[in-house]
Amino acid sequence: MSDSWSAGSETRGGDWTGEESGGTPFPENVSGAPDGGAGLWRMLSCLGIVVLVLAVLAGGIVWLFQDELFHPFGDVRACEGSDVQLPGVIRAGGASIPAGASDVHYFTRNGSAVVTFVSNQMPDYLHHAGILPDGEPLFDERYGAKGVADDEIDLPDGLCGSSLRGPIWIYQSTSATGSSVSVMVERSPTVNDYFRVPARAVVTYNLP
Repeated sequence: MSDSWSAGSETRGGDWTGEESGGTPFPENVSGAPDGGAGLWRMLSCLGIVVLVLAVLAGGIVWLFQDELFHPFGDVRACEGSDVQLPGVIRAGGASIPAGASDVHYFTRNGSAVVTFVSNQMPDYLHHAGILPDGEPLFDERYGAKGVADDEIDLPDGLCGSSLRGPIWIYQSTSATGSSVSVMVERSPTVNDYFRVPARAVVTYNLP
């Protein structure tokens, strides 16, 4: 009886000893040490926040300096490929373009310039530039000729901005310095003897 109990005890004792040494291991991190996966996740989250902040900062810088980054000379009026910057007040063909002109763009290449703008003061500009003498009809064929009458007319090569709308009138003149000046102006489609109000003009001339 005593031997049987001893054998059972030894067996149970052996089983228990086996579980301690070779059975299911104790859970990890019982000491409270941080889990490796959670630490990696926190690191990636922090990295994502840093990347987002940098992206926002970069976007703000691009927005603030977009004129300098995407336009020649940092001038929003200059079209891509221009090689000379025009002054703040543009003198096109011997006279300053009208004050208050809108949608102004220019393209310069090899000593020549093409400028486009929209204004309701085209007669004054033509007189000041000496392209049309004072008192003469706007569409006197001694100073100009009819252009194409298409609904949309492409601008000269290199010049950016909206297309001309036909019909147009083309003036050819010679400036005081002897250089050639060409001016295309949108005519009114309903009033035969006047321009559109406002009218888009394209002036081609040599730089001084």
